[in-house]
Amino acid sequence: QVQLAEAGGGLVQAGDSLRLSCTTSGRTAGTSAMGWFRQAPGKEHEFVAASTWSGSSTDSADSVKGRFTIFRDNAKNTVYLQMNSLKPEDTAVYFCASAIAVVTLKRGVYNYRSQGTQVTVSS
Repeated sequence: QVQLAEAGGGLVQAGDSLRLSCTTSGRTAGTSAMGWFRQAPGKEHEFVAASTWSGSSTDSADSVKGRFTIFRDNAKNTVYLQMNSLKPEDTAVYFCASAIAVVTLKRGVYNYRSQGTQVTVSS
């Protein structure tokens, strides 16, 4: 089992920044990648960003490129999502997830997921 402890989130205004963190523990051996996803009310689950376990490669959705950055602190087993220039359309519940295999970072087998944290961006 892999445990994912997420922190961050909250209510901000458009243009503000937030940082989410996700700390992994448990049986992390074999984890290929860490990703961030989000789901807004009435919308489908959406890929946001992901990083290989080593942090050597990252990818992000077009909708957040240039605004969101994913990075890892391997010493802390933590992956972060730095979100800048937030927009109201970024409002969603954000999840981190761990993958045991990836075809691409967007198309991985993300088999563990955090409890989710609400990010609300007001206009």
